[in-house]
Amino acid sequence: MILPDASITVERLGREGEPLVIIDNFTGQPERLRAMGTAAQYHPAGVDYPGRRALADPSYLDLRRELMMQVMGRVFGLSRGISCEIAAFSLVTLPPEQLSPRQRIPHHDHSDAGRVAIMHYLDGPDSGGTAFYRHRRTGFEAITPEREAAYAAALAEDERDYGPPPLAYPHGDSDAFEQIGAVEARPDRLALYRGRQLHSGIIPDPAALSDDPAKGRLTVNMFLFGS
Repeated sequence: MILPDASITVERLGREGEPLVIIDNFTGQPERLRAMGTAAQYHPAGVDYPGRRALADPSYLDLRRELMMQVMGRVFGLSRGISCEIAAFSLVTLPPEQLSPRQRIPHHDHSDAGRVAIMHYLDGPDSGGTAFYRHRRTGFEAITPEREAAYAAALAEDERDYGPPPLAYPHGDSDAFEQIGAVEARPDRLALYRGRQLHSGIIPDPAALSDDPAKGRLTVNMFLFGS
């Protein structure tokens, strides 16, 4: 197939300058990916993700293999042993009142610098996007292994001072977190960032969430790792 021209943007987030890579027109066939996601078999995602997931085939990344290797090497400093750790269709489904406390604040996926998260959006701006945050008490924007203990202690202090987070998806600034950046969802847009970056999905209309993948907020989530 003939791929459309891809558009790539590299941003640096906040004070710490962690990279955010945005690639538009990645596959040229978002409708096909959405059809695959609609037909997939979903299961509850567990305690961290507020919804359901299904296995996805990450092999379509090879459509832009050269570009992906350049991004991993030049932007993230990873050029050896690049592999896909997880690939899943992801469907946000939980209403705000069912969110656990940890789902109501920004989170990080890993503290390892060698793991890069990929968010492949299949819907337009009405579905939201992804926001990135700074933790006010510590100033942390990324949670490295050296920061994990201090960050956990600071979160406990936040709850003592501010009470539990509200029954809502994270959105914008709060007492404990400051938003430092965002990427808007667009069909066939890829966003890449280190999993240690504090982030959260943007859910503009929780009432519109659905457990039907033909109607709901559907993305493909992957993690690449290397050295």
